Amino acid sequence: MQHDKKQLEILLIQYFRESYTDFPKGKLNPSESPDFIIQMKNNRDLGIELTRLNPSNAIPLDDKGFFEIEARERLIERTKELFEQTSSLKLFVKFLFSGNHKINSEQEVMVSVQLVNEIRQAVQNKKGDAFFKETISKPRLPKGIESVLIVNHPLMETPFWERANNLGVSNDVVDDIKKSIHKKDEKLGLYQKRRLNYYWLIVFTDRLRGVKNYNLPNKIINHKFESRFQQVFLFDLIKSDIYRLI
Repeated sequence: MQHDKKQLEILLIQYFRESYTDFPKGKLNPSESPDFIIQMKNNRDLGIELTRLNPSNAIPLDDKGFFEIEARERLIERTKELFEQTSSLKLFVKFLFSGNHKINSEQEVMVSVQLVNEIRQAVQNKKGDAFFKETISKPRLPKGIESVLIVNHPLMETPFWERANNLGVSNDVVDDIKKSIHKKDEKLGLYQKRRLNYYWLIVFTDRLRGVKNYNLPNKIINHKFESRFQQVFLFDLIKSDIYRLI
């Protein structure tokens, strides 16, 4: 499990690196506490810690919600199995489902076939020994699915096919971000034992979404976050959006 976790972290940091134009140049080395160390051109060392945004303020699900999640998990597993029948790629795939349209049990097989055809088409000219990222959006997707994120890293040995926002949807995104930062701030003393020059924190989320989505990016940008890290970022994986919080 720890090996799989580090593979996933390597994929995510490479995705961030490709998405952030001001990412420092230098040799990126996997590490522990912090997760990565960059030996920069100016002979300075930058430590980078990754953490997932945990919606501690998520609204609890009722029985209907649990039933819906089981159906979506079943759909994703079937799609993965169909894809892997004809491909050896070990992909990181996130499915963002719509809250406005439900996929009933009679549609599941058909939707899986449609999904796997779109995923195959998206990666058909891609090489497994190189990093790549693709996003499939409406109207190419079946009703009930808003977006599919596909990321490949040559070091990936275990595929990850999951629902986006599978930890829940937050009722207070700003507060959850503050808690994520605070939790890592408490561990900064441990990271500083490495005696690096700079420390960054990257908080990643599948898709920035809350119960109240109105002006959510503006609320985050305009909020004054605090941290002992020199720079803190929020990384929306589905949209490839990066918000610098500090």
